Amino acid sequence: MAYRRLGVKSAHRRSLLRNATTSLFKNGKIETTEPRAKEIASVAEKMITLGKKGDLAARREVLAFVTEEDIVTKVFSELATKYADRQGGYTRIVRLGQRRGDAADMVLLELV
Repeated sequence: MAYRRLGVKSAHRRSLLRNATTSLFKNGKIETTEPRAKEIASVAEKMITLGKKGDLAARREVLAFVTEEDIVTKVFSELATKYADRQGGYTRIVRLGQRRGDAADMVLLELV
């Protein structure tokens, strides 16, 4: 699924993407490093596109990835209607500068 390894093993990477995507849908924005944000944005856009599809198979596919059932309901009810007329580009990455500890490029990933 992911093209970037993000410095972790595949199982850790999958759970990282699942948890971060769920947090993005729950809170509307998250602060993370740039490579992680790019991968999370890719996954989140795919989930919103499935939400716009709206059928049972799409709902099950999102349920298999997103960890909370009420967030899946939010994707299909709120976000799908919010982005119904939009052809993509549901997320925005805003650069925040470098992290103090290791100088990693930090960004704010948010839903548009």
